[in-house]
Amino acid sequence: MLTVTPPEALHAPSLRPDGPHAAVVGAGFGGLASALRLAARGWRVTVIDRLEAPGGRATARRQDGFRFDLGPTIVTAPYVLEELFAAGGRRLQDYVDLVPMDPFYTIRFQDGSHFEASGDEARMRAEVERLSPGDLPGWERFMRDAEARYQVGFVGLGRRPMHELKELIKVLPIFAWLRADRSIHGLAARRMADPRLRMAFSFHPLFIGGDPLRVTSMYALVSHLEKLHGVHYAMGGAGALAEGIAKAAAELGVAFRYGEDVEESVVKDGRARGVRLAGGQEIDADIVVSNADAGHTYSNLLKKTSRKRWTDARLKRSKWSMGLYVWYFGTRGTAGRFPKLGHHTILNGPRYGGLLDDIFIKGELAEDMSLYIHRPSVTDPSCAPDGDDAWYALSPVPHLGHASPVDWAETSGRYREAVLAELEKVAPGIAETVVSEHVMTPEDFKTRYRSPYGAGFSIEPRILQSAWFRPHNVSEEVKNLYLVGAGTHPGAGLPGAICSAEVTDQLLPDAATVEAGR
Repeated sequence: MLTVTPPEALHAPSLRPDGPHAAVVGAGFGGLASALRLAARGWRVTVIDRLEAPGGRATARRQDGFRFDLGPTIVTAPYVLEELFAAGGRRLQDYVDLVPMDPFYTIRFQDGSHFEASGDEARMRAEVERLSPGDLPGWERFMRDAEARYQVGFVGLGRRPMHELKELIKVLPIFAWLRADRSIHGLAARRMADPRLRMAFSFHPLFIGGDPLRVTSMYALVSHLEKLHGVHYAMGGAGALAEGIAKAAAELGVAFRYGEDVEESVVKDGRARGVRLAGGQEIDADIVVSNADAGHTYSNLLKKTSRKRWTDARLKRSKWSMGLYVWYFGTRGTAGRFPKLGHHTILNGPRYGGLLDDIFIKGELAEDMSLYIHRPSVTDPSCAPDGDDAWYALSPVPHLGHASPVDWAETSGRYREAVLAELEKVAPGIAETVVSEHVMTPEDFKTRYRSPYGAGFSIEPRILQSAWFRPHNVSEEVKNLYLVGAGTHPGAGLPGAICSAEVTDQLLPDAATVEAGR
């Protein structure tokens, strides 16, 4: 349930036009959330983004009467959004309409069976019992495991700074007790015997770029997060949510400059003093907040600055999240057809572990695939003409940093046909209805989003690349430089990006203190 701030408690903080200045690089969710929080604390804020609209990967593409949401589609933990708007004296529901999903999503397996995830405990118990009655006690134990990890990992670590080693040392005994060294799939396998249930309760890290066979069991927390707070969709798409945050920030005085490319952070005497745009213009600032990918921040925005920890060699050695192949398409006259494909559907391929190894370890593009299918027009008629549907089919694929990267210029068309063949299995005749389409591959993520190796979710969230081990919210290399977004703590995903701004907010100086020290 969302916490609603009473109208009489709302207030807009005063903003001095001559106050200390913060330059925010990137208008993704982390940058937008940080800009709103900074403005609410009295900072003068300028957000610079090379794209044409707010949202970063959550922008939309409009063509032929369809709106294709390019990035995130699922909103979990809506209370973190409620708290973000409240920090600026605003109410979330005045800017965006979140609607609950029921079911959350449907997983369809190769044998024709399916699993519907929801927030109703009785229905979830019935789903588990229908697939594998003997696994019911193990599932109940798994859900207790998930709750314990939620309290530690999301409520605790995910919403506080982890830039000091002592903070990591404090939680090591808890990590040991919770067996954080065990993978999420390993935990699910210990609790449930049916491979379908093991997949259904371990795949979630893929939504933030993690390999379920190797990322920590702490990510079991997602199952409890979904149960507790539900899964929601923002009417108008995630881009509408980004526009809502941007609107609230603008009302607090934040200036936005779209279509402008930040070439580097200006560093003087070891401190970030502003940014330089691609055209040569410099924008002075007292602090710089980078919502660019952490890898891009260090290898490009600080390319002229000597670095001790996040060197180019260190970034190259890091393990990056998988890439994404996304086929966006519009279909004519399909409303009400293809009942096996709802708002959120996962088509699980014939292999689980083997496919993950191909994607994350071998770096090979497999013949088989698993797909996430997004069909927002089931819920939101605004994304397609009357009677039509807007879709995207997403396939996890290797990033471009492997020894023999996929040549997408040569492969993309053939892969599109393979994706369509999988869709035809559950939606016969869908090929004949396609009237508009667009494709994004890891190459597009590399060029459009400046994502190293075309990775879909920045640095992979393995245990030794999380919390203190991840690029810190306050830069280790340059003073007055702060990081938000997927590549820093707590990690990728919409709640992660929003919480990264909350964590960073705890580390930022007060505007009045900066002004007094000028």
